[in-house]
Amino acid sequence: MKAEYLRKLLFPLEIKEMLPLHDKYRNIVDTKIRETEAILSSDKENCSVPSCSYAGCSYSSTYSEAASHTDTSYKDSARKLLIIGPCSADNEESVIEYLNRLRPIQEQVKSKLLIIPRLYTNKPRTTGDGYKGMLHQPDPSSETDFYNGIIATRRLHIRAVTETGFACADEMLYPDNYEYLDDLIAYVAVGARSVENQQHRLTASALNAPVGMKNPTSGDFSVMLNAIHAAQNPHTFMYRGWEIKSSGNKFAHAILRGYTNKHGEPQPNYHYEDLLRLADMYVNNESYLNPSAIIDVNHANSGKKPFEQPHIVMDIINSMKYNSTIRKLVKGFMVESYLVDGCQSVGGSTYGQSITDPCLGWDKTVRLISDIAENI
Repeated sequence: MKAEYLRKLLFPLEIKEMLPLHDKYRNIVDTKIRETEAILSSDKENCSVPSCSYAGCSYSSTYSEAASHTDTSYKDSARKLLIIGPCSADNEESVIEYLNRLRPIQEQVKSKLLIIPRLYTNKPRTTGDGYKGMLHQPDPSSETDFYNGIIATRRLHIRAVTETGFACADEMLYPDNYEYLDDLIAYVAVGARSVENQQHRLTASALNAPVGMKNPTSGDFSVMLNAIHAAQNPHTFMYRGWEIKSSGNKFAHAILRGYTNKHGEPQPNYHYEDLLRLADMYVNNESYLNPSAIIDVNHANSGKKPFEQPHIVMDIINSMKYNSTIRKLVKGFMVESYLVDGCQSVGGSTYGQSITDPCLGWDKTVRLISDIAENI
């Protein structure tokens, strides 16, 4: 190979021994996964969350809201998912502050919404240029450092669970890296540029957590549905030097994020007709399990104009109110939000502002979550 081998990276078992997750916090992750599955399946009879009062649940001193785990509203499939947070998790302290602010909001809307924060530590780049996320650059202003990036991403996800009680979502940019975080993540997204890749599809079939498959940048629904079909079924394939057999991930589902036309212009696919088309495509192929979709209201759906996200969400909610098929199909929303509106360059001095895609700021985020809970 025409490449320079720099250094051997940590194995997943090594980093888990270095940065372990205590058993008392594993219940948080497992419960959030079960809650997410219940919403995606819309099947109250098959809810797999154990009936548990969590009487013995013990949290760190910074997260003492154990009472919230007595809530059983996760058994009500009428709740929706809200996957919300920064475009990329570029700063550990500002991300943890965002999650701590989000915690009381979750308590206020828990009967209507299950919030799963975006903790995206990988950032796909169309041309390969630019900031690629915490995994590549734990310090955004420094050179790539995968060794410390692996440590930084696991440490951030651990802090999220132990300090805020949130098990979070991350993007599967590199399938081989999933095992570094598989005991911490409640939701996985496969991006528009990865969804056609066989290794992503087969790895998704082996994940512990539900996985959302985005439509490709071309907008072709059939490509996305092929990916979902692959992820929902068992496979034998190569993974990290092993021959393994997966059991299938029946909670694999669609994420609509808009698309790019032949002129390179962003186009939405969240409108009423788009949602009905996807519902019909699910129905016309009875092999799909748990037909469901999350709508990403930023990216091409908003033309990367983050302040359009609230009205897009309300447009979708109106479609859900008007048509029961759409209401059954749409299980929630994906929103890009941070402490401060907009974005800045790498190395910018504004604490809590995105260094990748622009995001909604905190005040607009609170208003949006309240509006969703009130209207859903």
